[in-house]
Amino acid sequence: MKYLTVAKLLMIFVGISGCFSVLFGAWLAHGGQSLALASQERLMTALTYQFYHTLALMLTIILYKLNTNVLLLVAAILFALGIVFFSASLYIKTLFDVLNMGKLAPFGGLSFALAWLLVGFAGTKMFDQKLGK
Repeated sequence: MKYLTVAKLLMIFVGISGCFSVLFGAWLAHGGQSLALASQERLMTALTYQFYHTLALMLTIILYKLNTNVLLLVAAILFALGIVFFSASLYIKTLFDVLNMGKLAPFGGLSFALAWLLVGFAGTKMFDQKLGK
C-alpha cells in the first residue's frame, strides 16, 4: 500500500503553489489594475516570493530525496510555511481586507530565512561527504 510521506505532501504543495502562482500572476497582470497601486505592489511582492520559494521548495525536496539529509526536509517544511505565512497572509490582507493577517508575514519571512540557512548547512555537509571529509 502506498502512503503519503512528508516529501510527497510537499511536492503536492509545490504543484498547487506553482499553479496558483501562474494563475494569480495572470489575474494580477490582466485584471488586477482595478486595485490601488499599493495593493498591486503588495500582491506582486507576495506573488514573487511565492513563485521563487516554490521553486526553492521543489529543488530542496529533490535534494532531500537524493541525500536524505534531515536538514533539507526541515528546510522544505520551512519554505512551505514561509509561503503560507508570508504570501498567503498578504493575499488575504489585501484582497479580503483582513488587516490582522499581515501580522503573520514576518513569521513567513523568518521561515524563508531559516530555510535558506538550513539549505546552506545541508549543502556543506553534502560536499564534505562527497569529498570524504
